[in-house]
Amino acid sequence: MTPSLNFKCAGIVFGVGLLLPFGGQAQTLINNFDDWSAFADGKGRSKACYIASVPKKETDNYKSRGNTYILVTHRPAEKTSSVFELRAGYVYRKDSEVTVNIDGQLYNLFTDRGTAWARDAKVDRLISRMMIRGKSMTVTGFSARGTKTEDTYSLAGFTAAYNAIGKACGIK
Repeated sequence: MTPSLNFKCAGIVFGVGLLLPFGGQAQTLINNFDDWSAFADGKGRSKACYIASVPKKETDNYKSRGNTYILVTHRPAEKTSSVFELRAGYVYRKDSEVTVNIDGQLYNLFTDRGTAWARDAKVDRLISRMMIRGKSMTVTGFSARGTKTEDTYSLAGFTAAYNAIGKACGIK
């Protein structure tokens, strides 16, 4: 199954879908960079900057699935950067892990309903560094019904998008 969204045209869809997690303020598209888009949300101390992408390929046995995407976020006011978040488009199996494979380097993420996260800031930074160096990333998880999914993401444009949000949020 291929993604139903063309990411370059999905910025509006992402913007609407991300209003609540980022404080309900309107996001600004910084720019599109190949397969990644960079956004800024808020002003001053409450500003957050993030990049997002959808999978190039989804392998699963679903009849329907919600939007699937990855975010990497900087929130200077919270002193956080490079926070990796995966939105699955379904609810994960309880107490399961998601495996992220970046060019053969594996990372396990914990799940919380329909999202997956790195266990700590150190792993967030490692994943971001590997995404900067990498070519592709595959994410494998299991739904609450036991369905295995494997989503493949391109990392083309990740570095430029990541640098753009660093500049926008004043993070090096």
